[in-house]
Amino acid sequence: MSEELIPEYPETPETLEIESEEEPIKQRKNGLYPGVSDELAENMKSGWADTELHDLQPIAQAAHTAARRAALSARFPGERLVVPAGNLKTRSNDTEYAFRASVEYAYLTGNQTEDGVLVLEPTDFADGTSGHEATIYLLPRSNRENGEFWLDGQGELWVGRRHSLTEAETLYGIPASDVRELAGALREATGSVRVVRGYDAGIEAALTDKVTAERDEELRVFLSEARLVKDEFEVGELQKACDATARGFEDVVRVLDKAEATSERYIEGTFFLRARVDGNDIGYGSICAAGPHATTLHWVRNDGAVRSGELLLLDAGVETHTYYTADVTRTLPINGRFNELQRKIYDAVYEAQEAGIAAVKPGGKYRDFHDAAQRVLAEKLVEWGLVEGPVERVLELGLQRRWTLHGTGHMLGMDVHDCAVARRETYVDGVLEPGMCLTVEPGLYFQADDLTVPEEYRGIGVRIEDDILVTADGNTNLSAALPRRADDVEAWMAELKG
Repeated sequence: MSEELIPEYPETPETLEIESEEEPIKQRKNGLYPGVSDELAENMKSGWADTELHDLQPIAQAAHTAARRAALSARFPGERLVVPAGNLKTRSNDTEYAFRASVEYAYLTGNQTEDGVLVLEPTDFADGTSGHEATIYLLPRSNRENGEFWLDGQGELWVGRRHSLTEAETLYGIPASDVRELAGALREATGSVRVVRGYDAGIEAALTDKVTAERDEELRVFLSEARLVKDEFEVGELQKACDATARGFEDVVRVLDKAEATSERYIEGTFFLRARVDGNDIGYGSICAAGPHATTLHWVRNDGAVRSGELLLLDAGVETHTYYTADVTRTLPINGRFNELQRKIYDAVYEAQEAGIAAVKPGGKYRDFHDAAQRVLAEKLVEWGLVEGPVERVLELGLQRRWTLHGTGHMLGMDVHDCAVARRETYVDGVLEPGMCLTVEPGLYFQADDLTVPEEYRGIGVRIEDDILVTADGNTNLSAALPRRADDVEAWMAELKG
């Protein structure tokens, strides 16, 4: 990574606002060049082609983001609403983590660039109605006159071209302005205002005497609940994510011999390659849990051995370029064949998942699929003599949870655990509607040190997870391209291994 002209301290939008030719951008302390000659500075100002893009079309979801902003406007009439994308975060010294815009901002704009802010300004229209005018505040093209574009750590010569404000207006269907002017304008603004907190400290500081935590939380909750029901564009993106994820699982099965020769990291890297080629990224840290690691719910170290005769629990999802992620789990016999006990446990989890999926339907309670799956697992545990029945007693006391551990699913979307700050009455205690998308993922986990189960059970973990869309007449399994029945899993693996 070249470093010679990157400044010692990354410049912030506020710092850049006061830059001038008399105040050159600060250079790196240990850079190889001591400064910039007047001749070089003058040379770098000219001789560049006009790269303005004139044939852009609105992004695919522009009509949907406009409808989402309209719903937001209707919910908070007469109030200024501020939704930041967030800023770059330092990973180490002067390198940053890959940027991912806040879900609230991306949901309302489709834009994914750092430092962006969406502002909905209350206004009265000429036809006598009231509403909001939206403006998207972004960093404009880098300044060539003061050297920002080639001397600043985030200048376009270093990190790549960004869209001009005019281009952004075309892409997102929203008037665009320079974000470096926003903080000052917000400080001077009057009237009621709400901000989505936690993403942009500078914007929050500009509003510190104008907002309250309670009112801001109401805004955040509304935007979380708005995502409970997916529109047509979102459903299409979730299907793309599931299809790419299925290809990623196929990739993994084809290289299990290489994973056996190395570690779980070969599996992690294989799936990551598919996520980056077919999508934007992985939607969350991949769980590539072989052998007893499968009993650890969030095993993301992925540094363990992959051994023939044991099971691989692979929980992974591709995130699309628009931030929608799949969340799929399959438990696979590493050598391609379940042994008798592995199959017995696997079949129990499959039966529980079938019961859970059957309970996903419009008008049903959100909790129904969890209760249905847990009942099946409790029945199996009693049948196997691992817990004393009757089943009703086990469920009432939650005794099955020693081995089932977690809830049977969650909402899915732009966050892998989507809509997480929605009110309980609209989520966990709510009713399913067409357009909702959730995971159904029962599991059984017998810890390696669990002395309450026979020794042969210890170290076996099984989870099966699919992404289920609620439809008008029931549900659709978006991840159905991946087999689930034990016989089908074995046949699928045999075909892929050739």
